[in-house]
Amino acid sequence: MTLTRLDRQYGTAVRGVWVSTLGRVGRSWTDLGSWREGDVRRFQRTALPTLLAGQRQVASLTATYLERLYREIADEDHRASLDFDDVTGRALRGVDPEEVYERPFKEVWTALSKGTPLDAALAQGANRLETLAKTDLQLARTHTVREVTADQPGVEYTVRELQGEYDCALCMIASTQRYHKKDLAPIHPGCDCLVKTVRSDYDPGQVIDEERLERIHELVEEALGKADRGGRAVDYRKIIIANDHGEIGPVLGYRGQHFTSRDDLNIPT
Repeated sequence: MTLTRLDRQYGTAVRGVWVSTLGRVGRSWTDLGSWREGDVRRFQRTALPTLLAGQRQVASLTATYLERLYREIADEDHRASLDFDDVTGRALRGVDPEEVYERPFKEVWTALSKGTPLDAALAQGANRLETLAKTDLQLARTHTVREVTADQPGVEYTVRELQGEYDCALCMIASTQRYHKKDLAPIHPGCDCLVKTVRSDYDPGQVIDEERLERIHELVEEALGKADRGGRAVDYRKIIIANDHGEIGPVLGYRGQHFTSRDDLNIPT
């Protein structure tokens, strides 16, 4: 599969929601000026409606995209029936969002209790907040895929399609597999992979690109001296690989600025 005009339009629209939502939530955090227990509810009154609106936008865009994609692959219209309460908010984790979005504050308080300077503690809290928000936006996407495709009789499987010029190795491995539609696509915070549907009368097999899969593991092993087909001994999320027109380039480095040692990737020396 390759990215179509429909894919690109959908991907651009979702990225726009991400940028807007994360920006507004981030400003709600930095503008607090105080991060004590009494400030938690003040933050949530501003941030939670913004987050819920972003999740609903992602869900709506995804449902529309899947409707149009179904028309292309099954040659028939099938209106998506989607209850937003099933794919946003509490439904994403089974936990009240107020509890979830108190965690950045707890991150700050814990850091301060260990003697971490205030600016560093606030940075840790902001990072936790961004991770939570990105995860929930992506969960809104994957939950919507599961709900919508459950009512599409002409679809049985999903595949991942890479969008970026660079992608983490975990996403690249996922793009070589096919998944049953009832299963949520594996994610990590910041993942922007498209989830594309596959007709029920065609099973591409569990591994849809064996050559690419093996090349990814080879590149990881060349760079680090070790690879892991199970994806546990090496954290593939931290490894960035160039994706040039569908071909895998060299391993360029590690996500972030501090993942520079074997210990950071859980590789024994």
